[in-house]
Amino acid sequence: MSSYNRILTIQDISCVGQCSLTVALPILSASGNETCILPSAVLSSHTGGFKGYTFRDLTDDIPAIVKHWISEGIDFDAFYTGYLGTARQVELVMNIINSPLRKPDSHIIIDPAMGDNGVFYSGMGGEFLSAMKRLITMADIIIPNVTEACMLTGIEYRTNYDQQYIRQIVEGLTSIIGDGKTIVITGVGFRKGETGVGVYSDGNEFHYPHVKLEKNVSGTGDIFASAFTGALINGISTQESACIAADFTLAAIKETIENPVHWYGVKFETVLGEYIKRVVRN
Repeated sequence: MSSYNRILTIQDISCVGQCSLTVALPILSASGNETCILPSAVLSSHTGGFKGYTFRDLTDDIPAIVKHWISEGIDFDAFYTGYLGTARQVELVMNIINSPLRKPDSHIIIDPAMGDNGVFYSGMGGEFLSAMKRLITMADIIIPNVTEACMLTGIEYRTNYDQQYIRQIVEGLTSIIGDGKTIVITGVGFRKGETGVGVYSDGNEFHYPHVKLEKNVSGTGDIFASAFTGALINGISTQESACIAADFTLAAIKETIENPVHWYGVKFETVLGEYIKRVVRN
């Protein structure tokens, strides 16, 4: 791909909280690529710890936006989806990927954002899960966490596991999305005090471990997926992109962890310069 690409990212806007589009847009732009957005909803804040937040569903606006883009001859070098609130929105994303907006060599990167710590996010489950299983078949790369990988495969979620357990999950995901695709699983750790990211493709497996910080903060999955996508679209290998994204996410958490006032998100902006140095290559 050329060094300057047009990426479309489809997910919600949580106006306060450093997640979804307020993370994806700056990180992807910092990678040196044009970043276009298709908001699935607008929230005054994310839902993790805030009370009384506002929510406006934009599902009905999506077809008209897509129609306008097609009429203008706009197309994209990559599609990256994050949080989608309903099965209907997942169906609309599938229509977008099958539309003239897609170039023949476009990258399709799906973060099947559905849950964490073994449970679904609010309002998700049966119908949404079925729709997401159909969407990931269209992806070149999927980026689930361990919880989401278990949901997609029907494998029991565990907090203690070995490499064979992850291999079983990878086999299950491969049976859904098909051979020749890449699976990137976040939150994979085989030792106490350790987490990391696993990259699996065509029988090859790669695990990049790092220290597990005790504090849980919102938005880390969005930061990882956005940083990974930006690196990948710049021609960096899948494995190196995963390492860069993991390092960036960890550095951002470290920036945040000692600040009790900043409980609602991750201060990724303060380490964005280091990310740029690693992904923008002349």
